Amino acid sequence: MDPYATWLDGQVGFTVTDVPERERFEARDETGATAGVVTYQLSGNIIAYTHTEVAPEFEGRGVGSTLARAVMDDARMNRRTVVPICPFLSGWLDKHPEYDGIVARSTRKVK
Repeated sequence: MDPYATWLDGQVGFTVTDVPERERFEARDETGATAGVVTYQLSGNIIAYTHTEVAPEFEGRGVGSTLARAVMDDARMNRRTVVPICPFLSGWLDKHPEYDGIVARSTRKVK
C-alpha cells in the first residue's frame, strides 16, 4: 500500500497510513491532525482489526468509513484474511458485502 494514499469519503479527504510499529492505521487531515485510528494484530496473512476510534472533533465527517475502506483495501491488496473484532468495523462490513471474500466470521458476532 502507498503509505501516503488518500481515501476520499464524500467531500472530506484524509490521508490513511499504516504505522506497523504501533500496530495501527492512522487517518490524518490536511493539517496533519490525527482524525482517527484502527488498531490491529497481524499474524502471518491474518489481520484482526481490534478497535476503531475517531477523535471527537472529527465525528460525523466520514473518518470511520474512510478508515474502514482503507484497511479493507489494504488487506485485500496484501491477500490477508480479516477478522473483524471491532464492532464498528463489523457493522460497516455488514453494509459492504464486496469484502465478504476476505472476511472470516464466526456464527456469533462480538458486540
